[in-house]
This record gives sequence, structure tokens and C-alpha cells, in this order.
Amino acid sequence: MKFENILAETDGFGRYQIAIVALLVFPRITLPCHFLLNNFIGAIPSHHCDISSLDNDGVFENLTQQERLTVSVPQHEDGTFDSCQMFSEPQFHLLGNSSNTTELPVVQCQNGWQYDHSTFKSTLATQFDLVCDTKGLNKASATIFFIGVMFGAVFFGILSDKYGRKKMLLVSYVSSIVFSVASAFSTSFMMFAPFRFLTGFSLAGISIISIVLSIEWVDIEHRTFIGVIGSMSWSVGNLLLAGIAYLVTDWRMLVIAVTTPLLLATATWWWVPESARWLIVSGQTHRAYSSLKRCASLNGRGDFTSKIRLETLSTIAKTNTQDRIYTYLDLVKTPRLRRLTLLSGIVWYGVASTYYGISLNITGFGLDLYLTCFIYAAIEVPAKILVYISLKKIGRRPTQVGTLLLTGICIIINIVMPKDYWTFRTVVAVLGKGLSEASFTTVFLYTTELYPTVLRRQNGIGLNSFLARLGASISPLIMLLEDLWLLLPQVIFGMLAIISGLMACLLQETNNTRLPETIEDIEQTRRSLCITSQEQNEIPLKTAVPADKAP
Repeated sequence: MKFENILAETDGFGRYQIAIVALLVFPRITLPCHFLLNNFIGAIPSHHCDISSLDNDGVFENLTQQERLTVSVPQHEDGTFDSCQMFSEPQFHLLGNSSNTTELPVVQCQNGWQYDHSTFKSTLATQFDLVCDTKGLNKASATIFFIGVMFGAVFFGILSDKYGRKKMLLVSYVSSIVFSVASAFSTSFMMFAPFRFLTGFSLAGISIISIVLSIEWVDIEHRTFIGVIGSMSWSVGNLLLAGIAYLVTDWRMLVIAVTTPLLLATATWWWVPESARWLIVSGQTHRAYSSLKRCASLNGRGDFTSKIRLETLSTIAKTNTQDRIYTYLDLVKTPRLRRLTLLSGIVWYGVASTYYGISLNITGFGLDLYLTCFIYAAIEVPAKILVYISLKKIGRRPTQVGTLLLTGICIIINIVMPKDYWTFRTVVAVLGKGLSEASFTTVFLYTTELYPTVLRRQNGIGLNSFLARLGASISPLIMLLEDLWLLLPQVIFGMLAIISGLMACLLQETNNTRLPETIEDIEQTRRSLCITSQEQNEIPLKTAVPADKAP
């Protein structure tokens, strides 16, 4: 007997499952707020050298601010003032003719910078003077965060397999709160960077555990629905980020504000159940049976105990899978799993790199920064609705392939399209953002279905999330390549999306299939695991169904 047969007897999608999704909404809202936070805390406002050192004996007293800048700071051809250089002494003759400043002696800023605070009260750049020679540290802060997420995915993936989903979820809640608040009170960038790393490390646990807890408690028929609805919390958080950032323009308070939902998540953690599927695989059948009885009771299935006995769960948890500790070597020991590991890793890397390459570059719209963020977030909602329909009607693999290829095409169109067609370019950019989000929504559900329970956290989300965050962490650094060629970052992101889409063509379809529980399930043909919801109900629940004879 398969776990899906037992779950069906509890009503695989009832009030119990809805309650689980609701309890995980608040922590998942926090994720996009932190993952895309660098758009605001890492923003670099307009700035110029502090020219107070040139104001000897009050020589600037009768000059306007514009005139002070004219005689103190070089101007570019477009009339803007240089951000990193100043004249070694006031050039008063420029008040009459400021057309030629190339021959005048200049020096680097001597006394810091003056910033435009009309948009932001403070950012990392204004707080720690991360401009000019150190401006790359603003994007590096995003890289540092994603490197933390990358290692956290592996850490929480392994420990959630060993100690359970629920325990490690609490660890990720508490540590995320502690490290986020600590980063907000940093007094230097060297202090901020490690705390930001640890924040990403902790949030990775929420990211991978919450989605798996939701998926492992629902039946086959509703896995897609739960996956897409759960991901809607990301879009809600993304929309909230634009509004919160608009209201809270101080970077320290912004970090604290987007972390506060985790306080409520921690308070409601006690009601989150452990995964019954994990309890069975780890040999804790008594706890699993107790959880399943509660699920059945809340879902109004009072006849559960008369149909499913404790001994039934014991037959599912085979002795060799109860006692064995799986390692990463198990991912490459068998041919089908080895192939799956390689292909899914490439897809995850491409999906994440493309998504964050688009999401962390919101200054090219020609629109207000907050409005751009809101539009990028808003497009995700219809994208996920369409994904839900596509996943059910078309399937996982065609959806994954299509969204990635179309994302790459949108990026390439904007590369070749003249900038004069700014309206068309804007529409294409928003469409590309929606498609990239659709590909991310798909890959979470798709990967969870591809890997067996005994390795799901290590590879299904854990190892692949490591590779995804590697792509995400490199994305901000790829953007720095625009200093070599303005279009180079977009070319790279577009090609990554297309290559990843082609690799996804080689993955197995998982629509209407049982979740594999062991490595042996993976090595058998996928066809042997296929089952419709109607056929599932027709299987005698007290008769074990051999995998090689499953319909």
C-alpha cells in the first residue's frame, strides 16, 4: 500500500490541509521581502562630494546651491554633476562659462559625500558611504545574502531529513528573527555583511521546509493547487514590500519591518504538524498514525481507524529505509537518479539566475522605483493563475520548458529592440518578469514531485536550492558587467533561460503520478507509478500494491 492510499482515507484535501497552508502564510510572506530587499536598502541615491572644505572664509555665502556646485564639482556633458570628483579649489570663473572643465585640476572627494534624501532617508550607501570605488559592495550585499541562503538550503535540507520538518522550521524562525534584527543595528558594513549572510542562511530553512510540509500533506489531485496557492504568498509579500518600502525609507527600520511577520509565525508554530510521510519513512509509525487520525477527525473522516491500522503504516516503512542514513553519494549511485540530479540542477540554476537577474534590476523602467517594484510583483499573480491551469491541463514539463524559453525570448527581444520603443519594451519586460516567476513556481512543485521521500530534502529542494541560490548570488555580480558592455548582463540571463528550458525537456513528466518514496521507485519506470485519482480510489486499501503492478 502506498502512502497516497492512506492519505486518501483522511480526505487528502480538507480543513486540516487548509489549516497547514494558512499557518505557513506569514513566514512565506517574509521571504520575498528579504530576498528582494536589496532593491531598497542597497539603492544608491544621487550624490556628490561634500564641498564644505572649499568654503573658506564664507566665500559661498552669497551663492545658491546650484552655483556652489558649479564652482566646486565637474559637470558631465549632460549637465549632471560628477559623483566622485571635485575641484581642488573653487573655480568661480565657471559661473560665467562652465562649458569647458576638462583641463581643470580635480581630486577625489576629500570629506565624504552629500546625498539626495528625497527618496530614501538612508540606505547602505548613505550609511556606510558605499559609493564610487566601493559602490560594488551594494550589489555584493545581495550576493552575500544569497550565499547564506545557498549554504542554508543544504544545512536545513540535511537536518530536516534527520530531525524532522517541524523542529527545523522553528530553528529557522528564531534564527531569522535574531540575525535580521542584529543586521539592522550594524554599525559598519563589515558587521552588516556576516549578519546578512546568517539571515539568508536562516531564511533558507523557511523556504524549503514550508513548501514541503504543504505538499507532503495533500493528495495527488490537489498537489498543484497547494503548490500554486502557497506560492501566492510570495507575490503577496512582494506587493507588500513595495508598500512597506514606500512608507519606511530608513533601511534599518525597513529590515525590522519586513521581519515582524516571523513573530506571528513563531507564535503559531505549535499548531504546525510534523509530516506524516516523513514520520513513516523515519520509522516513527506511532506518531504518524496519531497525526493521520487527527487529520481524519478534522476532515470529518471518522471511519479512518476502522480502515487503516497501525500495522498498515509499518508495512510501508521498510526496514532498510528506516535505518539507513542517506548521503549525497546516493544521488549519483544509480543511473536515473544521477541523470535527474544533473538536469534538475541545471534547471534550478537557470530559473533562479534569470528570476533574480530581472527582479534585482528595477531601475531601467523609467518609472518610480516603488511603482516598478509593484508592477513586477503584480504581474506574478496572473502568471501563477495561468501556471495553475497549465500544470493541470498541459503538465509539469511543458509548463517548465515553455516558461523558461519564453522568458529568454522576452529578454532577447528587449536587447535588440531600440530604446525609442519604450512602451513596447516595458510591456515585454513585465511579461518576462511574469514568465520568470511562473518558471520558479513550477520548479518548486516539479522538483518536489521528482525525488523520493528519503532524499526529497537533500536534493528535491535542498541541493537544488543550493544551486539555485548559487545562480541568485552570482546574478548581482553579473550586473556589474554592464561596465564592460551595457547589454552583456541581459545576454547572459537570456541565454541561461533558454539553455535551462532545453534541459527541462529531458526531465520526466510527473502529472498525476504517485510521489516516489524510495530510490527503487525512481529507478523503476515512471509509467509504473502513474495513477489517476479515480483508479486510486478503486485500489483495495488493505492490499499492498506492488510497484511493478501499479496501474
